Order: sequence, then structure tokens, then C-alpha cells
Amino acid sequence: MPQTNQNVFLTGASSGIGLETARLLAERGFSVWGTSRERKRLPSLQNFHPVVMDLTDIESIRENFSAALKVAGHFDVLINNSGAGWFGPLEIQSDEILREQFQLMVHGPLELIRLALPQMRERNKALIINVTSLAARFPIPYLGPYSATKAALSSLGETLRHELAHTGVRITDLQPGDIHTNFHAATKRIDGPSPDEQRVQTAWKTIDRNMAAAPPPQIVARAILRVINSANPPPIVAVGSFFQARLGPLFVRFAPQRFFEWVVRKYYGI
Repeated sequence: MPQTNQNVFLTGASSGIGLETARLLAERGFSVWGTSRERKRLPSLQNFHPVVMDLTDIESIRENFSAALKVAGHFDVLINNSGAGWFGPLEIQSDEILREQFQLMVHGPLELIRLALPQMRERNKALIINVTSLAARFPIPYLGPYSATKAALSSLGETLRHELAHTGVRITDLQPGDIHTNFHAATKRIDGPSPDEQRVQTAWKTIDRNMAAAPPPQIVARAILRVINSANPPPIVAVGSFFQARLGPLFVRFAPQRFFEWVVRKYYGI
């Protein structure tokens, strides 16, 4: 695909990976429609069009995507990037928390895909990038629902690749590892009685330390740009440190499951 004169719809454009992606694409001449729940959190950039959207509200998704599509005329690229985390033992995470995570990171993106696909099929040339996570391949202790939503979106993307293989619509599952953004600081800690409080605290400190040493979000934005510019976008792209993005997936693929799970527990100190 050419680098300019393309319309991009990007969720979660107010911070972290989404903000850096919006900046990079806008600088390169893409017209970017970027979302946030609050208008004031979105950047003021040339070629950037702010969209107020609540991905936990289906009507908000439908109304605001339709309004953006009416102005844009079409979207060449849809980037499902929004995400949030809740940290705590799975056994004390409420139904409300679970529903909100799945709505935000599974149902919301799927609804946007449904809304975007008719005009993408008509033009027979488009790209959907689902920003999932390496947690889709190796779930993170005490971030169970987050890991599960990323795995679900990854699986849905693979299904779509089969279903749309005869069209010009391509699907890429972009899987970042630890990236140094405000995501970890914004992660909600779930308070409640737990017999494993010491293990929970140890895992949190490990994640905190890893995030502080992680690469910046610009590397993910650049990976997204490479996917968009690719003549044949890859089905899966891992982004992050050499250990996480290169060695980690190989380890998951070839190591015995019991050994892999033991390594994960040792890694997080639990």
C-alpha cells in the first residue's frame, strides 16, 4: 500500500502505543481518525481527526464510527488498539470487571470490524490490525482476563484470515511484549482478601521492574507502519525486546508445557 492518501481508524489514540501511532502516521501523511472516551485527551495534530468513543458502549461505537466513516468516505486501515488491565487473583475478580474487559478488548473491536468490513469488501483492498499482546501466547499471572481477551482477539483475527482469504482484506495480529508506557501505572489493582498476597505483590513488583526497562512505544508504532506499507502484510508480528519478541515465541512453541509454566512462575517470582 502507498504511504499517503490513506484513511486510518485507530482506537486508543490518547496515550501510549495509540498516541505514538497516531503521531507517526499523521506525520507520514495518513489521515487518522483516533478515538478516546474524552476529547481533551486526544492530540491536536495535522491530519488527525478526534473521535469521542466509548468502546464499552455498543451504541457509542456504532454512532461515532458511522459519523467518522461519513466524513472519511472509507477506511483503508482499521487498528484495534485500545486496552486496559485489572491486576489481581482471578478468584476475586468480579463479574462486572470481567464483562468490562471483554467488552473493551473483544466485543468492541469485533463490532468495529463488523462496521468496517462492508466498505472494505466493496473496495477489496484494506487492512485490519489487531493490537493484541504476547500475553495471548503466554498468559500473565494475576492478569488472567487481560490475557484471555488478547487471546480471544488473536483467535478471532485468525478466523477472519480464513474467512476473508478470497478477498483483498488482510488481517494482522500485532503482539507487543512489555512496552514502556503508562499502561502499567494505569492498571487497576483489585483489592480483596487473598491467601496469596505475598505472591501477588512479588508478581506486581516483577512486572513493574520489567515495564521500567521495556522499550518505548515508538517501536510498536514503527512496526504498525511497516505492516501498513507491506505489499503482503504478515499474519502475526511480535514486537518488543529480543527475549520476549524473538526467543519467547520459540520457547512457547517448542518447550514442554509443564516446563514452560514452571519457567513463567520462576520469572514472576511466584
